[in-house]
Amino acid sequence: MGSELFVDAAKCTGHGRCYSTSPGLLSDDEEGFVTLRGSSMAIEDEQLADAEQAVAACPERAISLTRSR
Repeated sequence: MGSELFVDAAKCTGHGRCYSTSPGLLSDDEEGFVTLRGSSMAIEDEQLADAEQAVAACPERAISLTRSR
């Protein structure tokens, strides 16, 4: 199994920095929250840099990245 990006819905407050920083990976919904809020997605090796940027950009630390080797 590959890496996984998760957005904790309870922590996400809609700053939008994650999808602004990584628009090729994440997008926003009609309320300005990341569409991945409350769920997770598989991350391919070529997406890891974008996923790491999204994690680093979140001031609420609502985004986590689990890597498998």
